[in-house]
Amino acid sequence: MTTAEQVLDAPLGRHGDAPLGRHSEAPAPRPRTPAKVAQTVTLRPAAPSGVTGIWPTGLLASAAWLALGLLTLLWPNKAVGFSDWAFTEEFGIATLVVAALLLAVALLGARAAKVSHTLRPAGQWLVALAAVFAVWEVATAKLGVLPSPFFAPPQSLIDVLHEDWQRLGLSTAYSLRLLANGFVLGALVGFFTGVSIGWSRIAGYWVHPLLRFLGPVPASALLPLAFFFAPSSYVAAVFLVGLATFFPVAVLTWSGVASVHKSYYDVARTLGASERFLVLRVAIPAALPQVFVGLFMGLGASFSVLITAEMMGVKAGLGWYLQWAQGWAAYANMYAALFVMAALCSGLITLLFKVRDRVLSWQKGTVKW
Repeated sequence: MTTAEQVLDAPLGRHGDAPLGRHSEAPAPRPRTPAKVAQTVTLRPAAPSGVTGIWPTGLLASAAWLALGLLTLLWPNKAVGFSDWAFTEEFGIATLVVAALLLAVALLGARAAKVSHTLRPAGQWLVALAAVFAVWEVATAKLGVLPSPFFAPPQSLIDVLHEDWQRLGLSTAYSLRLLANGFVLGALVGFFTGVSIGWSRIAGYWVHPLLRFLGPVPASALLPLAFFFAPSSYVAAVFLVGLATFFPVAVLTWSGVASVHKSYYDVARTLGASERFLVLRVAIPAALPQVFVGLFMGLGASFSVLITAEMMGVKAGLGWYLQWAQGWAAYANMYAALFVMAALCSGLITLLFKVRDRVLSWQKGTVKW
Protein backbone atom coordinates (compact mmCIF):
# COMPACT_ATOMS: atom_id res chain seq x y z
CA MET A 1 0.00 0.00 0.00
CA THR A 2 1.37 3.39 -0.94
CA THR A 3 1.80 6.26 1.46
CA ALA A 4 -1.15 8.15 -0.06
CA GLU A 5 -3.41 5.10 0.33
CA GLN A 6 -2.28 4.68 3.95
CA VAL A 7 -3.15 8.29 4.68
CA LEU A 8 -6.57 7.93 3.06
CA ASP A 9 -7.34 4.70 4.90
CA ALA A 10 -6.20 6.00 8.29
CA PRO A 11 -8.97 6.73 10.84
CA LEU A 12 -10.06 10.31 11.13
CA GLY A 13 -9.69 12.40 14.24
CA ARG A 14 -12.47 13.36 16.55
CA HIS A 15 -13.39 16.40 14.44
CA GLY A 16 -12.59 14.89 11.05
CA ASP A 17 -9.69 17.29 10.57
CA ALA A 18 -6.79 14.91 9.89
CA PRO A 19 -6.00 11.20 10.14
CA LEU A 20 -4.67 10.01 13.48
CA GLY A 21 -1.42 8.20 13.41
CA ARG A 22 -0.33 5.58 15.89
CA HIS A 23 1.41 8.16 18.06
CA SER A 24 -0.67 11.21 17.20
CA GLU A 25 -2.93 13.00 19.56
CA ALA A 26 -6.39 14.29 18.88
CA PRO A 27 -6.25 17.98 17.99
CA ALA A 28 -7.83 20.49 20.28
CA PRO A 29 -11.26 21.74 19.23
CA ARG A 30 -11.08 24.82 17.07
CA PRO A 31 -12.86 27.93 18.23
CA ARG A 32 -15.86 28.89 16.12
CA THR A 33 -15.20 31.98 14.06
CA PRO A 34 -17.69 34.88 14.00
CA ALA A 35 -18.56 34.00 10.39
CA LYS A 36 -19.59 30.48 11.35
CA VAL A 37 -21.54 31.80 14.30
CA ALA A 38 -23.33 34.24 12.01
CA GLN A 39 -24.26 31.41 9.67
CA THR A 40 -26.17 29.69 12.45
CA VAL A 41 -28.31 32.73 13.17
CA THR A 42 -31.65 32.72 11.41
CA LEU A 43 -32.42 36.16 10.04
CA ARG A 44 -35.88 37.46 9.29
CA PRO A 45 -36.52 38.47 5.69
CA ALA A 46 -35.79 42.15 5.21
CA ALA A 47 -38.41 44.54 3.98
CA PRO A 48 -38.17 45.72 0.38
CA SER A 49 -35.63 48.44 -0.20
CA GLY A 50 -36.92 51.96 0.41
CA VAL A 51 -40.16 51.03 2.20
CA THR A 52 -39.03 51.13 5.83
CA GLY A 53 -40.17 53.91 8.09
CA ILE A 54 -42.54 56.77 7.43
CA TRP A 55 -42.91 57.97 3.84
CA PRO A 56 -42.49 61.80 3.87
CA THR A 57 -43.61 62.32 0.27
CA GLY A 58 -46.71 60.24 1.01
CA LEU A 59 -47.55 62.54 3.90
CA LEU A 60 -47.19 65.54 1.60
CA ALA A 61 -49.39 63.87 -1.04
CA SER A 62 -52.00 63.06 1.60
CA ALA A 63 -52.02 66.70 2.74
CA ALA A 64 -52.38 67.88 -0.88
CA TRP A 65 -55.38 65.63 -1.53
CA LEU A 66 -56.90 66.62 1.82
CA ALA A 67 -56.59 70.28 0.86
CA LEU A 68 -58.22 69.53 -2.50
CA GLY A 69 -61.13 67.78 -0.79
CA LEU A 70 -61.70 70.59 1.71
CA LEU A 71 -61.46 73.18 -1.06
CA THR A 72 -64.05 71.33 -3.13
CA LEU A 73 -66.50 70.79 -0.26
CA LEU A 74 -66.21 74.06 1.68
CA TRP A 75 -65.85 76.61 -1.16
CA PRO A 76 -69.24 77.17 -2.84
CA ASN A 77 -69.38 76.80 -6.60
CA LYS A 78 -70.08 79.72 -8.88
CA ALA A 79 -73.48 78.98 -10.32
CA VAL A 80 -73.70 78.65 -14.10
CA GLY A 81 -77.06 80.05 -15.21
CA PHE A 82 -79.68 78.46 -13.00
CA SER A 83 -77.79 75.25 -12.22
CA ASP A 84 -74.83 74.09 -10.20
CA TRP A 85 -72.14 71.58 -11.10
CA ALA A 86 -73.34 68.08 -10.27
CA PHE A 87 -71.29 65.53 -8.32
CA THR A 88 -69.28 68.21 -6.50
CA GLU A 89 -69.84 66.57 -3.13
CA GLU A 90 -68.99 63.12 -4.49
CA PHE A 91 -65.75 64.45 -5.98
CA GLY A 92 -64.77 66.06 -2.69
CA ILE A 93 -65.47 62.88 -0.72
CA ALA A 94 -63.44 60.84 -3.23
CA THR A 95 -60.43 63.13 -2.77
CA LEU A 96 -60.71 62.77 1.02
CA VAL A 97 -60.73 58.99 0.65
CA VAL A 98 -57.57 59.20 -1.49
CA ALA A 99 -55.96 61.39 1.18
CA ALA A 100 -56.82 58.88 3.92
CA LEU A 101 -55.42 55.95 1.91
CA LEU A 102 -52.18 57.81 1.20
CA LEU A 103 -51.86 58.72 4.88
CA ALA A 104 -52.29 55.08 5.88
CA VAL A 105 -49.67 53.91 3.39
CA ALA A 106 -47.25 56.65 4.48
CA LEU A 107 -47.55 55.78 8.19
CA LEU A 108 -47.61 51.98 7.93
CA GLY A 109 -44.23 51.81 6.21
CA ALA A 110 -42.97 48.22 5.99
CA ARG A 111 -46.36 46.84 7.04
CA ALA A 112 -47.78 48.05 3.70
CA ALA A 113 -44.65 47.09 1.79
CA LYS A 114 -46.30 45.96 -1.45
CA VAL A 115 -48.56 49.00 -1.85
CA SER A 116 -45.83 51.36 -0.69
CA HIS A 117 -43.31 49.83 -3.08
CA THR A 118 -45.72 50.57 -5.95
CA LEU A 119 -46.69 54.10 -4.92
CA ARG A 120 -43.38 55.53 -3.73
CA PRO A 121 -41.87 56.05 -7.21
CA ALA A 122 -44.96 58.11 -8.11
CA GLY A 123 -45.00 60.13 -4.90
CA GLN A 124 -44.15 63.48 -6.45
CA TRP A 125 -46.64 62.88 -9.26
CA LEU A 126 -49.37 62.30 -6.65
CA VAL A 127 -48.62 65.72 -5.16
CA ALA A 128 -48.55 67.39 -8.58
CA LEU A 129 -51.81 65.71 -9.64
CA ALA A 130 -53.62 67.06 -6.58
CA ALA A 131 -52.24 70.53 -7.31
CA VAL A 132 -53.40 70.36 -10.94
CA PHE A 133 -56.90 69.27 -9.88
CA ALA A 134 -57.02 72.12 -7.35
CA VAL A 135 -56.08 74.75 -9.95
CA TRP A 136 -58.58 73.22 -12.39
CA GLU A 137 -61.34 73.24 -9.76
CA VAL A 138 -60.71 76.84 -8.70
CA ALA A 139 -60.44 78.18 -12.25
CA THR A 140 -63.70 76.55 -13.38
CA ALA A 141 -66.18 75.72 -10.64
CA LYS A 142 -65.15 78.20 -7.92
CA LEU A 143 -64.15 81.40 -9.75
CA GLY A 144 -65.35 80.80 -13.30
CA VAL A 145 -62.17 82.25 -14.80
CA LEU A 146 -62.38 79.66 -17.57
CA PRO A 147 -65.82 80.26 -19.10
CA SER A 148 -68.53 77.64 -19.30
CA PRO A 149 -69.44 75.55 -21.27
CA PHE A 150 -66.07 75.51 -23.01
CA PHE A 151 -64.34 74.51 -19.78
CA ALA A 152 -65.77 72.15 -17.20
CA PRO A 153 -64.53 71.25 -13.69
CA PRO A 154 -63.22 67.79 -12.73
CA GLN A 155 -66.54 66.66 -11.25
CA SER A 156 -68.15 67.06 -14.67
CA LEU A 157 -66.20 63.99 -15.81
CA ILE A 158 -67.98 61.97 -13.13
CA ASP A 159 -71.28 63.33 -14.43
CA VAL A 160 -70.41 62.20 -17.97
CA LEU A 161 -69.43 58.71 -16.83
CA HIS A 162 -72.66 58.47 -14.83
CA GLU A 163 -75.01 59.75 -17.52
CA ASP A 164 -73.36 58.67 -20.78
CA TRP A 165 -71.22 55.65 -19.89
CA GLN A 166 -73.01 53.36 -22.36
CA ARG A 167 -72.32 55.51 -25.43
CA LEU A 168 -68.76 56.24 -24.29
CA GLY A 169 -68.08 52.58 -23.52
CA LEU A 170 -69.50 51.46 -26.86
CA SER A 171 -67.36 54.03 -28.68
CA THR A 172 -64.27 52.76 -26.83
CA ALA A 173 -65.07 49.18 -27.81
CA TYR A 174 -65.47 50.16 -31.49
CA SER A 175 -62.17 52.03 -31.45
CA LEU A 176 -60.40 49.06 -29.86
CA ARG A 177 -61.77 46.71 -32.51
CA LEU A 178 -60.73 49.01 -35.33
CA LEU A 179 -57.29 49.61 -33.83
CA ALA A 180 -56.69 45.91 -33.23
CA ASN A 181 -57.61 44.94 -36.78
CA GLY A 182 -55.55 47.67 -38.43
CA PHE A 183 -52.56 47.41 -36.10
CA VAL A 184 -52.26 43.62 -36.34
CA LEU A 185 -52.67 43.65 -40.11
CA GLY A 186 -50.12 46.45 -40.60
CA ALA A 187 -47.65 44.91 -38.14
CA LEU A 188 -47.76 41.49 -39.83
CA VAL A 189 -47.36 42.87 -43.36
CA GLY A 190 -44.63 45.25 -42.22
CA PHE A 191 -42.77 42.49 -40.39
CA PHE A 192 -42.73 40.11 -43.36
CA THR A 193 -41.84 42.95 -45.71
CA GLY A 194 -38.93 44.01 -43.51
CA VAL A 195 -37.61 40.45 -43.20
CA SER A 196 -37.83 40.01 -46.98
CA ILE A 197 -35.97 43.24 -47.71
CA GLY A 198 -33.30 42.55 -45.12
CA TRP A 199 -32.68 38.97 -46.24
CA SER A 200 -33.30 38.84 -49.98
CA ARG A 201 -31.39 41.03 -52.42
CA ILE A 202 -34.12 40.62 -55.03
CA ALA A 203 -36.83 41.79 -52.62
CA GLY A 204 -34.62 44.64 -51.50
CA TYR A 205 -34.04 45.71 -55.12
CA TRP A 206 -37.75 45.91 -55.97
CA VAL A 207 -39.44 46.78 -52.67
CA HIS A 208 -36.92 49.08 -51.04
CA PRO A 209 -37.36 52.00 -53.52
CA LEU A 210 -41.15 51.80 -53.20
CA LEU A 211 -40.87 51.79 -49.43
CA ARG A 212 -38.64 54.84 -49.43
CA PHE A 213 -40.88 56.68 -51.90
CA LEU A 214 -44.35 55.92 -50.49
CA GLY A 215 -43.54 55.18 -46.85
CA PRO A 216 -43.01 58.76 -45.60
CA VAL A 217 -46.40 59.88 -47.01
CA PRO A 218 -48.75 60.37 -44.00
CA ALA A 219 -51.55 57.84 -43.93
CA SER A 220 -54.07 60.58 -43.16
CA ALA A 221 -53.21 62.22 -46.51
CA LEU A 222 -54.69 59.18 -48.26
CA LEU A 223 -58.09 59.55 -46.57
CA PRO A 224 -59.98 60.64 -49.72
CA LEU A 225 -58.52 57.81 -51.84
CA ALA A 226 -59.12 55.22 -49.12
CA PHE A 227 -62.76 56.15 -48.65
CA PHE A 228 -63.29 56.26 -52.43
CA PHE A 229 -61.81 52.86 -53.30
CA ALA A 230 -62.73 50.90 -50.15
CA PRO A 231 -66.09 49.06 -50.14
CA SER A 232 -67.00 50.58 -46.76
CA SER A 233 -65.81 53.27 -44.38
CA TYR A 234 -64.74 50.63 -41.86
CA VAL A 235 -62.51 48.86 -44.38
CA ALA A 236 -60.99 52.22 -45.35
CA ALA A 237 -60.26 53.01 -41.68
CA VAL A 238 -58.65 49.58 -41.15
CA PHE A 239 -56.49 50.14 -44.23
CA LEU A 240 -55.33 53.56 -43.02
CA VAL A 241 -54.52 52.31 -39.51
CA GLY A 242 -52.63 49.37 -40.99
CA LEU A 243 -50.74 51.65 -43.37
CA ALA A 244 -49.66 53.89 -40.47
CA THR A 245 -48.34 50.80 -38.64
CA PHE A 246 -46.75 49.21 -41.70
CA PHE A 247 -44.01 51.74 -42.47
CA PRO A 248 -42.16 51.95 -39.10
CA VAL A 249 -42.41 48.19 -38.53
CA ALA A 250 -41.12 47.39 -42.03
CA VAL A 251 -38.22 49.85 -41.89
CA LEU A 252 -37.00 48.86 -38.43
CA THR A 253 -37.41 45.13 -39.11
CA TRP A 254 -35.39 45.51 -42.31
CA SER A 255 -32.74 47.46 -40.39
CA GLY A 256 -32.61 44.81 -37.67
CA VAL A 257 -32.23 41.88 -40.07
CA ALA A 258 -29.64 43.69 -42.18
CA SER A 259 -27.54 44.62 -39.14
CA VAL A 260 -27.11 41.06 -37.82
CA HIS A 261 -23.40 40.28 -37.60
CA LYS A 262 -22.11 38.06 -40.39
CA SER A 263 -20.26 35.82 -37.92
CA TYR A 264 -23.59 34.53 -36.57
CA TYR A 265 -24.50 33.22 -40.01
CA ASP A 266 -21.02 31.76 -40.54
CA VAL A 267 -21.15 29.81 -37.28
CA ALA A 268 -24.65 28.51 -38.05
CA ARG A 269 -23.64 27.45 -41.57
CA THR A 270 -20.59 25.68 -40.18
CA LEU A 271 -22.91 23.63 -37.98
CA GLY A 272 -25.03 22.71 -41.01
CA ALA A 273 -27.88 25.23 -40.69
CA SER A 274 -30.25 25.64 -43.62
CA GLU A 275 -31.44 28.95 -45.08
CA ARG A 276 -34.78 28.58 -43.28
CA PHE A 277 -32.98 28.04 -39.98
CA LEU A 278 -30.84 31.12 -40.57
CA VAL A 279 -33.92 33.27 -41.11
CA LEU A 280 -36.11 31.86 -38.33
CA ARG A 281 -33.53 31.15 -35.65
CA VAL A 282 -30.76 33.67 -36.30
CA ALA A 283 -31.95 36.74 -38.25
CA ILE A 284 -35.40 37.25 -36.72
CA PRO A 285 -34.43 36.73 -33.03
CA ALA A 286 -31.47 39.09 -33.42
CA ALA A 287 -33.74 41.73 -35.01
CA LEU A 288 -36.54 41.50 -32.43
CA PRO A 289 -35.42 44.51 -30.31
CA GLN A 290 -35.70 46.79 -33.34
CA VAL A 291 -38.96 45.13 -34.36
CA PHE A 292 -40.47 46.17 -31.03
CA VAL A 293 -39.22 49.72 -31.53
CA GLY A 294 -41.13 49.73 -34.81
CA LEU A 295 -44.23 48.37 -33.06
CA PHE A 296 -44.11 51.18 -30.51
CA MET A 297 -43.78 53.79 -33.24
CA GLY A 298 -46.52 52.15 -35.28
CA LEU A 299 -48.88 52.09 -32.29
CA GLY A 300 -48.59 55.85 -31.80
CA ALA A 301 -49.03 56.58 -35.49
CA SER A 302 -51.97 54.20 -35.86
CA PHE A 303 -53.78 55.72 -32.86
CA SER A 304 -53.62 59.22 -34.34
CA VAL A 305 -54.83 57.97 -37.73
CA LEU A 306 -57.58 56.02 -35.97
CA ILE A 307 -59.09 59.15 -34.44
CA THR A 308 -58.85 61.05 -37.75
CA ALA A 309 -60.48 58.21 -39.70
CA GLU A 310 -63.32 57.93 -37.19
CA MET A 311 -63.98 61.65 -37.47
CA MET A 312 -64.17 61.47 -41.27
CA GLY A 313 -66.41 58.53 -42.07
CA VAL A 314 -66.80 55.88 -39.36
CA LYS A 315 -70.15 55.91 -37.55
CA ALA A 316 -68.81 54.84 -34.14
CA GLY A 317 -65.67 55.16 -32.05
CA LEU A 318 -63.92 57.72 -29.89
CA GLY A 319 -63.20 59.98 -32.86
CA TRP A 320 -66.87 59.96 -33.76
CA TYR A 321 -67.75 60.61 -30.10
CA LEU A 322 -65.44 63.64 -30.05
CA GLN A 323 -67.08 65.09 -33.14
CA TRP A 324 -70.55 64.38 -31.77
CA ALA A 325 -69.75 66.08 -28.43
CA GLN A 326 -68.29 69.10 -30.18
CA GLY A 327 -71.35 69.40 -32.42
CA TRP A 328 -73.69 69.45 -29.39
CA ALA A 329 -71.37 71.74 -27.38
CA ALA A 330 -71.05 68.99 -24.79
CA TYR A 331 -67.51 69.90 -23.86
CA ALA A 332 -67.53 67.87 -20.67
CA ASN A 333 -68.18 64.77 -22.81
CA MET A 334 -65.32 65.82 -25.08
CA TYR A 335 -62.92 66.06 -22.13
CA ALA A 336 -64.08 62.67 -20.86
CA ALA A 337 -63.37 61.13 -24.28
CA LEU A 338 -59.89 62.70 -24.28
CA PHE A 339 -59.17 61.17 -20.88
CA VAL A 340 -60.36 57.78 -22.11
CA MET A 341 -58.09 58.10 -25.17
CA ALA A 342 -55.08 58.93 -23.00
CA ALA A 343 -55.78 56.02 -20.65
CA LEU A 344 -56.35 53.64 -23.57
CA CYS A 345 -53.15 54.58 -25.37
CA SER A 346 -51.12 54.43 -22.15
CA GLY A 347 -52.56 51.01 -21.31
CA LEU A 348 -51.75 49.64 -24.76
CA ILE A 349 -48.17 50.90 -24.54
CA THR A 350 -47.80 49.30 -21.10
CA LEU A 351 -49.18 46.03 -22.46
CA LEU A 352 -46.73 46.14 -25.37
CA PHE A 353 -43.89 46.68 -22.89
CA LYS A 354 -45.01 43.57 -20.99
CA VAL A 355 -45.07 41.54 -24.21
CA ARG A 356 -41.62 42.81 -25.15
CA ASP A 357 -40.18 41.91 -21.74
CA ARG A 358 -41.69 38.42 -22.00
CA VAL A 359 -40.56 37.78 -25.58
CA LEU A 360 -37.08 39.23 -25.06
CA SER A 361 -36.49 37.73 -21.61
CA TRP A 362 -33.57 35.74 -23.06
CA GLN A 363 -31.90 39.07 -23.97
CA LYS A 364 -32.30 40.59 -20.51
CA GLY A 365 -29.34 42.76 -19.64
CA THR A 366 -28.30 43.37 -23.24
CA VAL A 367 -31.31 45.34 -24.51
CA LYS A 368 -31.51 48.78 -22.88
CA TRP A 369 -34.19 51.09 -24.25
